[in-house]
Amino acid sequence: MSKVEQRYQAAKERYAAIGVDTDHALEKLKGVKISVHCWQGDDVKGFMNPDGELTGGIMATGNYPGAARTPKELRADLEKAFSLIPGKHKLNLHAIYVDTDEKVDLNEIEPKHFAPWVEWAREQGLGLDFNPTFFSHPMFKDNYTLASPDKEVRDFWVEHGKRTRKIAEYFGRELGQTSINNFWVPDGMKDNPIDRFTPRKRLMEALDEIFAEKLDEKYTREAVESKLFGLGAEAYTVGSHEFYMGYGITRGKLICLDAGHFHPTEMISGKLSSLALFGKGMMLHVSRPVRWDSDHVVLMDDELVEIGRELVRNDLLPHTHIGLDFFDATINRVAAWVVGTRNTQKAFLKAFLEPTAELKKLELENDFTSRMVITEELKDFPYSDVWNYFCEINSVPVGFDWFKEVKSYEKNVLLKR
Repeated sequence: MSKVEQRYQAAKERYAAIGVDTDHALEKLKGVKISVHCWQGDDVKGFMNPDGELTGGIMATGNYPGAARTPKELRADLEKAFSLIPGKHKLNLHAIYVDTDEKVDLNEIEPKHFAPWVEWAREQGLGLDFNPTFFSHPMFKDNYTLASPDKEVRDFWVEHGKRTRKIAEYFGRELGQTSINNFWVPDGMKDNPIDRFTPRKRLMEALDEIFAEKLDEKYTREAVESKLFGLGAEAYTVGSHEFYMGYGITRGKLICLDAGHFHPTEMISGKLSSLALFGKGMMLHVSRPVRWDSDHVVLMDDELVEIGRELVRNDLLPHTHIGLDFFDATINRVAAWVVGTRNTQKAFLKAFLEPTAELKKLELENDFTSRMVITEELKDFPYSDVWNYFCEINSVPVGFDWFKEVKSYEKNVLLKR
């Protein structure tokens, strides 16, 4: 018996004393798939115009060496990251990550332009999710895409949206895992508008046109994602939380909540139970806001833990798709993937290791003292020993060992690019 397993057995006994079956918790954690975002690996440049300037509320800072320059390099970096993350997961692609020698624009993309990604995902045992790319393009005009008053602009982006649906359907059909196609539209204004209503009406009508054709939800489902603001849209974002909450509920779409897309003191964990009562399902972009900015590498902070608790305590995981969204070019990009994904898994594990039924019973009985004592004492329980065992039985490095592999990969691969 390894030292890791010995410590696990001791932790198992301690959790058993409060009615928690750690083996069952690990089995549930095994079933949680994280959709790891491809754009952390190359600073959101993609492969249509990798040297193009980021626009549409998007900005990556830093110049850490070793960013992926080709689909082949990006897949190699992802393979390294996935090899250090326990379990089998999904990859989340943006439309700009085509893998083709053909010169193709966003309103021309087809499934064939992503065929190498499908073959790779099949070999790796991964699912694929997708996102239209409504930014960093000449047709992103005057800070508008689908909400533009210019019909030519709207038509371009409507066609793009329609084509991404077919690509996501192709992913789901080929890989046998439903592909979530998440729509985020950065349209907005830098200063206070006079008319907030008309752009939202145009956005609604454009989305309705995109989604007019019914697709088999066995293969693909759509999510719509709100934002508070972006660069150049500080005063007004057309696709606000209220807009997409209404749209998703009335159109039968998943509603995507990004942890970094709200006011600095506003947390999405408190929204999940309400949204679950009315929506068809949820998509999460687990991210980290820092003051006014979003999309920082996910750390084990209070909000991440609360997100895990809300989804587990209320049995919302079957109706929720978990994805990541951050990009940091100031640090090793592979390490960022691993830290963010493993932290997200750890947050769910902490929730699975709670005696949830007992805590709910105490709350119903108004025994708030016992509820508080148990939740506080749990903070000192050896969840890390359970996590390390989960890593060991899934054949990924335990503790700092994974970082040693990343540093070796950086020395032998990334720094030679």
